[in-house]
Parts: sequence; C-alpha cells; structure tokens
Amino acid sequence: MAKQATKVKTAAAQFPVPQTTDEANDFIARIGAAQRERQILEAAMNEEMAALKDRYEVQARPFKDEIEQRSKGLQVFCEAHRARLTSDGKVKFHRFGAGEVSWRSRPPKVTIRGADVVIEALKRLGLTRFLRVKEEVNKEAMLAEPEVATTIAGVSVGSAGEDFIVKPFETELEEVAP
Repeated sequence: MAKQATKVKTAAAQFPVPQTTDEANDFIARIGAAQRERQILEAAMNEEMAALKDRYEVQARPFKDEIEQRSKGLQVFCEAHRARLTSDGKVKFHRFGAGEVSWRSRPPKVTIRGADVVIEALKRLGLTRFLRVKEEVNKEAMLAEPEVATTIAGVSVGSAGEDFIVKPFETELEEVAP
C-alpha cells in the first residue's frame, strides 16, 4: 500500500503578497506613492524643527552671551590669583562654594599642511625617521584572484550576497522660470 502524502502547513504571511503580475505592478506603484508621502512628511518635519530651533536659539542667545562674558571675567580673576587658588601649583583646580574651576594642559599636536611637500622635504633633508611605511593587505587584488587568495591560511572570500530592490518610477515636473 502506498504511503499517503503528508501535508505541510505553513503560516500565512503577515503582510500582503501579490498574486498576479498586475498586482505586483500595483504594489510597486503604491510603494512609490508611500515613499513620496513619507518624503513630504519628512520635509515638513525638518521645516518645523528648523523653525523651532531658530526660535529657541534666539531666546537662548542672551544667556549664551552672559555665559561667555562671565567665563572670560572669571578666567581673568583666576589667572590673577592662580597661585593662591591652586596652593602654589600643588593642584590644578579650585573649589568655590558654587562650583569649581580647573586648568588642564592640552597634549601637543602636529598639524601638516601640504603633506606631499612635507614628505619630499623630509626625504631631501634625510629625516626619514619622521616617515612611516604602512603595509596592509590588498583586498581588491584578492577579489581579482579568489582562487589563489583562498589558498592562504586565514583568508576566505565570501559571497557578495544579493539584495532585493524596489525602485518605483518617478516623474519630475519641469520647473518653468518666471
């Protein structure tokens, strides 16, 4: 006696699925319409946020100016009385009743303008100790020769994968200059 075929039950999709080519085309059109509506809402949100930010910046400007002026005045006072405030340099801060001031040394930094010119000057002057040679793996070359690259321990070349992309057609209205 032949074995009866078993039915496999699958859960229904939690989202609409087109059943025909025409329905698929309609889905793409609706995705495009939804994207345009979302862009309109996003633009409106950004305009409201910009206006709100501007309004509060105008209200906050007097406080910002006061903070800057009082900070500069406080710095002048503290610099004039630094020895007393820091116990002759034993500490780098002073605690007042309402808060604390401190002095912090920034680390030195090197700024290079025109790196190519600087590199040439260092080579010409024999100051190659200021130059660094960087070695790194050339992944592009490995992608060009994956058969050879995968023979090396620690190297694997994975699949690029595949993405599903929906691009609704959009029409742009021509703007007429007045």
